Amino acid sequence: MDTRPDIFDRSLRARRRDRMLPGFAAHDFLHRVMLDELLERLGDVQRDLPEALLIGCPDDSARVALEAMGKRVACVDPAFLAARKAGGVQADEDALPFADASFDLVLACGTLDSVNDLPGGLILMRRVLRPDGLMLAAFAGAGSLPRLKSALLAAEGDRPGQHVHPQVDVRAAGDLLSRAGFAMPVADGEMLTIRYGDIVRLMHDLRGMGAGNMLAHRPPPLTREVLMRAAAHFADSADPDGRIAEQMAVIYLSGWKPDPSQAQPARRGSATMSLAEALKGKAQ
Repeated sequence: MDTRPDIFDRSLRARRRDRMLPGFAAHDFLHRVMLDELLERLGDVQRDLPEALLIGCPDDSARVALEAMGKRVACVDPAFLAARKAGGVQADEDALPFADASFDLVLACGTLDSVNDLPGGLILMRRVLRPDGLMLAAFAGAGSLPRLKSALLAAEGDRPGQHVHPQVDVRAAGDLLSRAGFAMPVADGEMLTIRYGDIVRLMHDLRGMGAGNMLAHRPPPLTREVLMRAAAHFADSADPDGRIAEQMAVIYLSGWKPDPSQAQPARRGSATMSLAEALKGKAQ
């Protein structure tokens, strides 16, 4: 039995996602960027992948897009109301309630940054895939919100609290894919810049996309005085037009369920020419 304490409060995570639903359309820009990229990558795949599992359903955009591609879609979300609205199942990614080899495609959009057992979640995603099935995922990663982090750190002085979640970087994400048993694992990312007039609007956006602090051991709430100091520090990094450029790092993952039909790397020692000979030939 895994007795490691949770990093994230599962109940709070679900409640925050449910509370964001009524106003999500006004704060969905990050979700839309991630989803558009995932769908573009999926469009490059020369396979039907008819049975899809969609993880993360804050609205119906992903389900509608997948169904338009001819797929039968099952939805799962960490939040009860979001799952019910999508006609799906409430579950955390590290506790997926599906049988092995149930789907040809798993698409996880915007949720893996707050999973308690991310390695276990990736293993379960691989297990629910059929052989030669595809997993695609996108989530916020390390390097996100540097201006906000800096402003809060400066405002709290000698006793800062952890107000921003621990985050996975691209290299670690790639290692996790390999450890989870995916074939042909790929992890890459992009940095998005979002310009704000003040720190309040940034925090409003984070709450509106369900990205508030959901750590199991949260620091005390920020006082008004700390918020005022943080706002001043945040404003210090403004561009000449008075707006502050904040950044979100997005990590994209892809991997395949292993299958004998997939191309395999050459057996070690099977080469018929040495590297030195190959390089010598190129030089000539």
